[in-house]
Amino acid sequence: MNNKIVLSVKNLNKIYNKNIQALKNLNLEVNEGEIFGLLGPNGAGKSTFINILSGITTKTSGDVNVWGFNLDKNPRQVRASLGIVPQEINVDPFFTPKNLLELQAGLYGVKKKDRITDTILELVSLKDKANSYTRNLSGGMQRRLLIAKALVHKPPIVILDEPTAGVDVELRKKLLENVKSLQSIGVTIILTTHYLSEAEEMCDRIAIINKGRLIALDTTENMLNKIQGKIVKFKINKKVSNLGDISNLIKIVSNNSKELIISYEKNKVNIQNIIDSLKAQNIDILDVQSTDPDLEDVFIKLIKD
Repeated sequence: MNNKIVLSVKNLNKIYNKNIQALKNLNLEVNEGEIFGLLGPNGAGKSTFINILSGITTKTSGDVNVWGFNLDKNPRQVRASLGIVPQEINVDPFFTPKNLLELQAGLYGVKKKDRITDTILELVSLKDKANSYTRNLSGGMQRRLLIAKALVHKPPIVILDEPTAGVDVELRKKLLENVKSLQSIGVTIILTTHYLSEAEEMCDRIAIINKGRLIALDTTENMLNKIQGKIVKFKINKKVSNLGDISNLIKIVSNNSKELIISYEKNKVNIQNIIDSLKAQNIDILDVQSTDPDLEDVFIKLIKD
């Protein structure tokens, strides 16, 4: 992956009405071509951050550079470098997707010969609806149209604010495929989401914000590795009396004649040690199920700390 930094944020602060601090010394960098997840509970400061980038909100202090342009010195170039897909569906019901994209391209000053309307409609799987009235499109199609609108000026960075909020599983899958296809053509994606499983599946790196502060920033893999806890459920034929040498390294959640549920830290105990201990007691293992920590565990731990 290319390590060119396309978004750099240094000591970013936003204070509303002198006493409500929405962002507190936020520092982060986004690399070219990555899908960068921005996570946090409601009120964490994610929307304030996006609104500052888009020019809707003015920052109190700090330094923001987008695609090499400084937000204070080159606000127009910053906005031209970004395509922002809002949460709310706001498309004119009396336009067709094709008309809407052409109009949007005109607003950005894209010359007719440089417009890529058909390409964009194909990218978001709306080519066959190019000339249908927007009011006749399903909610999912309208959401994809919002992504299309954000692409008309060929921005190198696209910000997707909760793109799958309130959509069904099938549509969510389609939208995420669209996001991956954008990444495959070199677009950098910043994704805010409430769905931790989505971030886990999609993002190369993740920043977690809480109460305006950055509390974690790492690769998704490293985030997951930080939580070592593992839970294993054994289906067995009789109750376990003890687990010998490893007893003090594990926690027994449940123990009866049909199942044993234990939790342990992966860096301290190997599952084979547990299996060996059970076999030494002549216990038959009928089934084993294990769960690794997911991003939800990481998220809850970080927000609590």
